[in-house]
Amino acid sequence: MLEDHARLMAFFEQAQEVVGRKRLQKMVYILKKCGFDFSERYSFHFYGPYSEELSTRIEELCNLGFLDEAKEKEKGYYQYRYHLTDRGAGFLSESGVTTPSMDAVIQKMDEQSSKFLELVSTMLYFDNSSKEEIEDKVRTVKSQQNYTEADFEEAWRFINDMKH
Repeated sequence: MLEDHARLMAFFEQAQEVVGRKRLQKMVYILKKCGFDFSERYSFHFYGPYSEELSTRIEELCNLGFLDEAKEKEKGYYQYRYHLTDRGAGFLSESGVTTPSMDAVIQKMDEQSSKFLELVSTMLYFDNSSKEEIEDKVRTVKSQQNYTEADFEEAWRFINDMKH
């Protein structure tokens, strides 16, 4: 059974639509770090935590017709828009996979920019360190982002809200 794929489809069913590949990576990673059952392994990448497994599963779901990927031209670059298809919703309902509601966390993430989700996911990637060490590591690996003290304070509040 495609349980890992079904969990992703449940995410898309609850999110309704996700705009952007980077945003998708960060949202699933944050959900995983908040205790939701996603099995994809992540490594650190230029934009923060990245999962090749997630990218592969998304491609497989698109190829199966369970997920729709729309490619849109945006100011000189392409942006991808994802949503669960009727076929995917049908498979999900027959899969027997049950997932807890992610709606509240998804809604809070939808209210944030991709840059902010990149900051949060990067902080969570280093969560085995102290608060000061995390901020130092983020300032080092994300020096071009120029995150401010206010950005870090907002991110810490967001992380605390997500985990409770």
